[in-house]
Amino acid sequence: MTRLAVTEKIIETKVRKQIQWKDVATTLGLSKEWVTAGCLGQMAFSLEEAQKIGAIFDLDDMDIKWLQEVPYKGSLPESVPTDPLIYRWYELVNVYGTTIKALIHEEFGDGIMSAIDFSMKLERESDPKGDRVSVVLSGKFLPYKRY
Repeated sequence: MTRLAVTEKIIETKVRKQIQWKDVATTLGLSKEWVTAGCLGQMAFSLEEAQKIGAIFDLDDMDIKWLQEVPYKGSLPESVPTDPLIYRWYELVNVYGTTIKALIHEEFGDGIMSAIDFSMKLERESDPKGDRVSVVLSGKFLPYKRY
């Protein structure tokens, strides 16, 4: 068993049982964005959190241990951009891209949305022209030093 296999097991069970990420997050008392990132293999859970996730997704003891391991972050198998600003966006999307995709698809259906000290909030906003995706990304700005 690997962490990737546990992620695949979680996704398969989510689809089979029609589980919503927001419901998993409510059970854990954490944000849906962070919990989704963890369930998709990008964050490590505490023992208590991993046990709750194990109960939701029918995971065994070894799966629960994998949920507690610090993962190798990054979920997109593409080459790395070299421009420093674009690289930071790449890093953010590499870590959270599958989470954003999963949450948007869960909330809105199939489609796209045209992002180390970081937080994120994703919500639906009603709009007469069609519901909108609201994503708030907050990260620390690191300026270049003059030398």
